Amino acid sequence: MGWPLAVSAGLMERNSNALVAALWPLTAGHLLAMLLVLFPFALLVALVEWQRQIQIGASLLVIGFGILRLASRRHPRALARIPPTQLGLWSFAVAIAHGAGLMLVPIYLGLCREADLDQAHAAAGTLINANLGMAVLVSIVHATAMIVAGGCTAWLVYRYLGLKFIPRSWFNLDTSWAVSLILVGSIALVLVLAS
Repeated sequence: MGWPLAVSAGLMERNSNALVAALWPLTAGHLLAMLLVLFPFALLVALVEWQRQIQIGASLLVIGFGILRLASRRHPRALARIPPTQLGLWSFAVAIAHGAGLMLVPIYLGLCREADLDQAHAAAGTLINANLGMAVLVSIVHATAMIVAGGCTAWLVYRYLGLKFIPRSWFNLDTSWAVSLILVGSIALVLVLAS
């Protein structure tokens, strides 16, 4: 979700190097946000006797966060003017607010049953549950994939579409994000309570 800010940095500086330079703090902020969310859950998994309660709590947390995102629909337009020095902080804050690390928590806590998973989710679950180092590696791979995809999108918009494209085509994904959080949290809660 940071690629428009990378485009903005490139357009403000009138230099594609500024776009590329903006990707580093965006990556750092996003990765730090995921690690901040995953580390506490990684430590909680060690408390095996509390696993069911933790799974219920995590499900309720995801549902609650989805409801909060659905109720709070503001999307400030001032974000296009974030200076490059603050991009890392912005990336961290937005990744926390949008639940970047929370999407990995259901797999990490075993909320998803292996029989119900496709091969990618089953592989991610196996990797994440291997050890804490693997959880860090999964976070790094996720942040890298996110910044490569966002960086390519930012470059294409900067290079070929320019500033006029963004206000005409901007759409807010907050509603679909909030509904998906509520849905995933509810499914996870039902599965935990049914087991």
